[in-house]
Amino acid sequence: MSADRYDVIVIGTGPGGAALAHRLAPTGKRILMIERGDYLPRSQANWDAKTVFVDAAYQTKETWYGKDGEAFHPGLHYFVGGNSKVYGAALFRLRERDFDEVKHEGGISPAWPLKYDTFEPYYAQAEQLFHVHGARGEDPTEPPSQTPYPYPAVAHEPRIAELDATFAREGLHPFHLPLGVLLEEKNGVAAPASPWFRNDAFDGFPCLLNGKADAQVMCVNPMLAAHANVTLLTNALATRLETDPSGRTLSVVDVLREGAQERYCADIVVVACGALSSALLLLRSANDRHPHGLANGSDQVGRNYVRHNQSVLMALAREPNDTVFQKTLGLSDFYFGAGDCDHPLGLIQMMGKSHPEEIRAEALPEWLSWMPEMPFELMARHSLDFWLMSEDLPRPENRIRIGHDGRVILELTENNMRAHQRLRAKLEHLMDAANAHPHLLERKLYLGKDIPIGGTAHQAGTARFGTDPAQSVLDLDCKAHELDNLYLADASFFPSIGAVNPTLTIIANALRVADGIAERLGATRAISGSTEDRTCRG
Repeated sequence: MSADRYDVIVIGTGPGGAALAHRLAPTGKRILMIERGDYLPRSQANWDAKTVFVDAAYQTKETWYGKDGEAFHPGLHYFVGGNSKVYGAALFRLRERDFDEVKHEGGISPAWPLKYDTFEPYYAQAEQLFHVHGARGEDPTEPPSQTPYPYPAVAHEPRIAELDATFAREGLHPFHLPLGVLLEEKNGVAAPASPWFRNDAFDGFPCLLNGKADAQVMCVNPMLAAHANVTLLTNALATRLETDPSGRTLSVVDVLREGAQERYCADIVVVACGALSSALLLLRSANDRHPHGLANGSDQVGRNYVRHNQSVLMALAREPNDTVFQKTLGLSDFYFGAGDCDHPLGLIQMMGKSHPEEIRAEALPEWLSWMPEMPFELMARHSLDFWLMSEDLPRPENRIRIGHDGRVILELTENNMRAHQRLRAKLEHLMDAANAHPHLLERKLYLGKDIPIGGTAHQAGTARFGTDPAQSVLDLDCKAHELDNLYLADASFFPSIGAVNPTLTIIANALRVADGIAERLGATRAISGSTEDRTCRG
């Protein structure tokens, strides 16, 4: 059976796969992108809180299982653009110290085999590609940069500016969040032609305006419009990767599309399905040469899964908070420790405003007993909403695997939670100064109904890179140690995750990996118009 032949196949259209393909597209090399989902439908429902959070309309209905056998739906979104279609577009660089070994209260976060200076120029390019707004010099933990942010910081609305001043009076160093949005504004007001404007349907919502800097908007759409050498297959599930008889070279990508099996091959195959799904694809591709899964001679595929210790917390201000877009403020003073703690705690950032429908759907007895007479609409109007993120540490027993019955099993034991509890206490202490009740209410719908295991948005670490094939899956170029033409370009390569949103690091690394692939392919000349045979025999 013959298979269509390409120079490069990229499986997955999230930030990693899309950025890599976008980088390679101008070379003229023949590129195939394979996406299991379709384009996310644009409709008014995109901005409906009940549809998005209560009904979880855009989340996969796929069923996975925890180590105790309990079923859950992972917080994954299978669309062109991947999870970035509903992400919050906070685009941080990892801190420079995150690339070194860091001692935590709960253990050790391992050092990366490459350091920050390797990634710095690619971070700058990623910020440009994803239209990042920010202000250098405000964040006390910000790593060195050779360039300013490409776009100015998104301005605080009055209540958030007041909160910024309050935190500063408490001796802290609040900063404008680095955000990927297609915004032109002056004095906090969007310009008439600005693609995006302030709205209360951002964090966790698809962007009806196509003004959020997601992978589809920033990479896939312009790439397909400009480069005829790039092809995108949607509703196409890569089911298996086949090797040649030696087991050293990928020969065929098997795809299920519209109920039919199809086969494709390429000189280079890049897997970028997201850390969890990429590991599953490698495990499902076991053969005689790779009996435990493709590239898994080290038994590391699927292991060392990390996803951050996360909380979405709502404080109730004593006065109304009429902010429309409050996701503009961050606080990193406790990132590497605090006066009463020598170990890292994590990052605090504002997030999208609570909606009455969300509060109504997850109102817990503790909420109702504390504010029994307060209508949900009034709670939403008085809400101040925060995202807390602490580092969880890689452990080999935290893993995704496939059971003997074919079930997907995600084994997760929380760790380093004391740091997260300390970070929450720091925020509670600040609420009195912020003229808010010190009691923080936990919101779980944003992260998924099954917490902590279902909160997979920040998935990383299932095929980490390194120099020792016995302890890592990928080499420093993110090529599999055991195969000559297989690369990974999502967060699976992370040895650790730090305590900042991982997407910018995924994009930066994908650009780095793309440059290595381009050099390998000799892609300094266009190959459009080539008459070579473009079929292969699998």
